[in-house]
Formats: sequence, structure tokens, C-alpha cells
Amino acid sequence: MNLFRKWTQILLLALPSFFSFATQTVTGSINLIMVGHLGYVAIAVVGVTNIIMYNVFALFSGIGHTVNYLVAQNYGSGEMKKGIQRTYLALAASAAVAVLIAVAGICGGRAVLALSGGSDELVAAGGQYVELRFWAQALGIVSFMFHGFFRGVGDTRSPMVISLASNGLMVLLTYALIEGAWGLPELGLAGNGCAILIGEAFQLACCMFVFWGLKHRKFGTRIRPKIDWSELRLVFRESGKLGLQEFSMSVSMYIFTMFVARLGDQALAANEVALNVMSFGFMPAFAFGTTATILVGQAIGRGEALAARRAGTDTAVLGSIFLLLLGTAELIWAVPIAQIYSKDPAVYEVAAHLIEVSAYLQIFDGFYNFYAGGLRGAGDTAFLMRSSLALNFLLFVPLAYLLIMVLDWGSMGAWLSLYTFLTVLGLTVMIRFYRTDWHAVKLKEAAH
Repeated sequence: MNLFRKWTQILLLALPSFFSFATQTVTGSINLIMVGHLGYVAIAVVGVTNIIMYNVFALFSGIGHTVNYLVAQNYGSGEMKKGIQRTYLALAASAAVAVLIAVAGICGGRAVLALSGGSDELVAAGGQYVELRFWAQALGIVSFMFHGFFRGVGDTRSPMVISLASNGLMVLLTYALIEGAWGLPELGLAGNGCAILIGEAFQLACCMFVFWGLKHRKFGTRIRPKIDWSELRLVFRESGKLGLQEFSMSVSMYIFTMFVARLGDQALAANEVALNVMSFGFMPAFAFGTTATILVGQAIGRGEALAARRAGTDTAVLGSIFLLLLGTAELIWAVPIAQIYSKDPAVYEVAAHLIEVSAYLQIFDGFYNFYAGGLRGAGDTAFLMRSSLALNFLLFVPLAYLLIMVLDWGSMGAWLSLYTFLTVLGLTVMIRFYRTDWHAVKLKEAAH
């Protein structure tokens, strides 16, 4: 297969994932813009809640990531019966987690928002909103598990179509429920929470239809699964490692947000706007990272070690080109972009400056996602967990505290700590990828 065909294959997998993740980002941005006219407190509520939801998702996202790479390996090796069995085990785990998240939202949603360090006004305004977001996240965890299966078998189009439909529904309902349009009640900020909940329910219904309907024709997904305890332990162990990897990232971001919150609601709003804009860079990074997991995992399943390494490299090259082009656009139009979110000079001027600083630095976040995706496809989950835990809590959190709380560098200090961390993390994972002995990488099997 020549270089052109390889890159075409990568793009055919990555672009649907990019549009899927970008749809979520665009939806979040549109929602934030529609919420923005309610005031900077509403923007800050959404920002803090997004961080909370990121933590909840990250803690249990390992289930979806595990299904993704295990199914990719099983697909490559022609052992899809085992891949279906593992998917059912992961489905049971994600359903149990969904119940736990929903109960947590009912019993402790407001308390978690209060712990964020925001003002009393912020907590009062966001109590009902954060509860609705907990319920929506409960459904989202199960959907993410199904997406892991779809991508593992090389189907990135189904998640894209499902994301387009569900997020489009969220946008329409957000407008209607915030403004009271089309005969629906005017709910303000809570309207956005209701819209997200309904959209997530619709997404889960679509995932179930695709898995038990469309995919049954090819993979025989409608089975009566038998519990294999060794496979169940494998799913839990791998989910735990990948979940801790993501959770350490999300917890450190939560602590980071608590530090920023002490700079005031306007600084918090500016930080949220900048993060929202920079998420347009996170999305292609995630998309190409997911593609690396698919291609590397399937190559390992086929027993083609060097092809796996080359697939990871090609994916990283293409992903980096995307991020450099995007960073150029963000650098040129930073101020107009920030003004879309807020007309308050105290918010958009700071946000624009943060965007300019990070426009090209986001390439290191890309390195992290590209090469972590490749290592995930190879089953090197222990290293990803350890490196994430160490660098988040020994570098990022202490540096953020030093620059924000001790040296009082404000929003710029916060941003410098974030991108110093991402640079070190990205380079660490990249070095690991190229120092891996690919001939020694084997299929991930349960220990009997």
C-alpha cells in the first residue's frame, strides 16, 4: 500500500470522527453563545459544570476506550465472537455506572457545584442545571461504550451520523427552551440542561438501534452472552487503567478551574471562552488519536507489528497538519472569535490573548492524543495511566498553583501552566511510542 492509499485510509477514518467530535464542540459553542446573553454568571455556570461533567465522564470513559481497542484487535485477528462478548460485558458495566451517576446527580449535584469554588451567586444559579447535566452524562457513558464498538470495527460513520442528529436536536431544543420559542416553556439556563438530556437520550436510542439492528447483519450482535469471569476481569482492569488516565487529566483540570475561579467570575468566564475555542483543536486531536487506536489495534490483531507503528506515525503527521492550519486561523482571528461569545471587554480581551498564546502550542496536545491513541491500540495502557498520573499531579497542579495563587500571574499564569504541562506530556508519550519494541506487542488476552 503506497503512501497516498495509507493517508486516504487514515482520512476516511479520521474525518468522520473529526466531524463527530467537532459537532459536539460546535454544539457546546452554540449553546454557550445562546446562554451568553443571560450574563457572565450563566457562562461561568456552564464552564464549571463542563469541568464537572468532564470529570464524571473521564472516570468511567475507560469502558468505552477499552471496548474500542479490544474490539479493534479482535476485528483484526478475525475473532469477532470474542469482541461481541467483551462488548456485552462492557455494556453491563456501563449500565451500572449510569445508574450510579444518575443517583449522584440527584443526591449531590449542587454540593459538587459548590465545591468548585465559585461565588454564591454561581451556585444558586446553577443548581438545577448541574443536576440535569448529571442525568444526561449517565446516558452519555453508555452511548460512548457503543461508539467504542463501532469505531473498533472501523465504522466511524455511524458515530458521526448519530452525533450530528443528537447534537442538532440539542441545539434546536436549547434555543426553544431558553427563549420559550415554538410554544415551549421559557426555562433560561435550565432549558439548556433539559435540551442536553433529551439529546443524550436520543443518541443512546440511535446507538442501540445501530448495534442490535444494523450491526447484527454482519456481526451477529443479538446474542445471549455468557459470563466469562477472566474476560470480565480484563475489561474491568483495562477500563480502570484507561479511566484513571483520563480521570487524572480531568481532576487536574478541575483543580485548575478552582484556582482560576478565585480570580473572579469574569476571569472564569474568559477562561471558559478560551477553552471552548481551543476545543476546536482538541477535536481533531481526539479524532486522529481514535484513528490511531483503530489502525494500530487492527494491525496488531493481524500480527503486523511494523504496519502498526507506521500507521501511528502517518496518523500523527496528518493530525499535526490539521492543527497547524487551525492554529493559524485562531491566531489571526482571536479577537473576533472571542467577541462572538461575549461583548464584555473584561471577558473577550483576556480570552483573545489566551487564544493567541496557545494557537500553536496546541500541537503538543495533539502529540499526546495521536501517540496515546497508538499506544492504546497496542494495549500499552499501564504506561498511559502512570505517565498521566505523574505529570498531572507532580507537574501541572503544582505549577498552576505556583503561577496563579503564589506569583499572582492571573489568567496568563493559568494558561502557561496548562500548556507547559501539555508540552511535557505530549513529548513523553511520543518518545514512548517510538521506543516501543513493536515486535514484542501481542494481542491482549485475559489471564485464565
